[in-house]
Amino acid sequence: MAGKDVETEATGNNQETVTHDPVATEPSLMSGTLESLSGLGEDGSSVGSDSEINGLTVRRTDKYGFLGGNQYSEGSEKEVRVDVARQREMKWLDMFKNWDKWIKHRFQKVKLRCRKGIPSSLRSTAWQLLSNSKELLEANKGKFEELEREQGEAKWLDIIEKDLHRQFPFHEMFASRGGHGQQDLYRILKAYTIYRPDEGYCQAQAPVAAVLLMHMPAEQAFWCLVQICEKYLPGYYSAGLEAIQLDGEIFFSLLRRTCPMAYRHLKKFKIDPILYMTEWFMCIFSRTLPWACVLRVWDMFFCEGVKIVFRVGLVLLKQVLGSVDKLRELQGMYETMERLRNISPDTIREDILVQEIITLPVTEALIERECSIQVRKWRESRGELTHQPGRRLHGTRPIYENKRRAALFYVWSSSACFFFFKPPSNPFCGSQTFTLSCYWNKPGGLHRPKEV
Repeated sequence: MAGKDVETEATGNNQETVTHDPVATEPSLMSGTLESLSGLGEDGSSVGSDSEINGLTVRRTDKYGFLGGNQYSEGSEKEVRVDVARQREMKWLDMFKNWDKWIKHRFQKVKLRCRKGIPSSLRSTAWQLLSNSKELLEANKGKFEELEREQGEAKWLDIIEKDLHRQFPFHEMFASRGGHGQQDLYRILKAYTIYRPDEGYCQAQAPVAAVLLMHMPAEQAFWCLVQICEKYLPGYYSAGLEAIQLDGEIFFSLLRRTCPMAYRHLKKFKIDPILYMTEWFMCIFSRTLPWACVLRVWDMFFCEGVKIVFRVGLVLLKQVLGSVDKLRELQGMYETMERLRNISPDTIREDILVQEIITLPVTEALIERECSIQVRKWRESRGELTHQPGRRLHGTRPIYENKRRAALFYVWSSSACFFFFKPPSNPFCGSQTFTLSCYWNKPGGLHRPKEV
């Protein structure tokens, strides 16, 4: 029927065909507000009832909130004993009390605990502290609400609205059209387009923001998304996708080192990295792995940065293409791409995956060295890069150190050098600037420092 959508809606054990006129009946978010969505829960929801999705009876939610789909957990994961879980929670709570000291003096212990898995009850706080988004929120109180009140650019709002129903449709937060999950997701993505109008919106930001929303309120999720886009994966969501293309070249070169068999197979069929790793990297594997594995990967990612993303991708290729027996089944480009795009969750075990990620010898230094090589090749073949790879920070420690450096400055005179500290939460408030030290410039005395 022209101009109309026809769908089957479940009611009890019966089904009836309902005709929707998208022009006359479907609300729009294009006003820049959420009022048009608020009434959708009863009449416009894509969920027929609490126990049905799109006319199909679903199981009870798993412990992660999934009602069905590929990432639904059958409860087969190894459960942590209650006493062990409580002990881990106490250790994390102790770290929270003196977070900066732990990062500065005992970061290896923090990293080890992230690799073991952050307790689910504390994951929200931990991710915000690891990414420093908690401090960013405190320094920008009211900013998110201010962004919400702005109208936003129509072209971005239209795309965002169309993307909402695609994000984890089998998760209880996002299953209902116009439900609170979709509303909050819209708020975050719209706010980012106003916060960074030069960046706008990239579709891969939606699943990332959705994962954050599963663990924290919208405002906290927004600032966490900002840190991911600006510190962890800068340039990934920019127009042109130069950053992800460059990382694709870095990734392929690292694959040659870590799994030559997989490298030769992909090279043989001319399968470029951009064809399979784009969704992996840009969505941080949230659409690829079993959910328990997704959470473990994100725990490590927030602590150690993009190194973890590279390692996960390399481990997956090794598992899929790393043996003669596996390659026998993949006799061409089509078969290989199908396997890479549809990795069976049954073939991935959380404990084995994490162990291989931890032990894979791909370091930050190796990534940066390979990055320099690929940047040089890029410039020789394609010209200058718009993307600046140097903006990327490899996880919590560099973010913390960068914050400290940004807060330090010095004033030099002919007789003395004064060092000052500006609290990061209010860097332009003179009343909160403290003198750290003063060095006299005398013959035979301390030399002027080259940098602070």
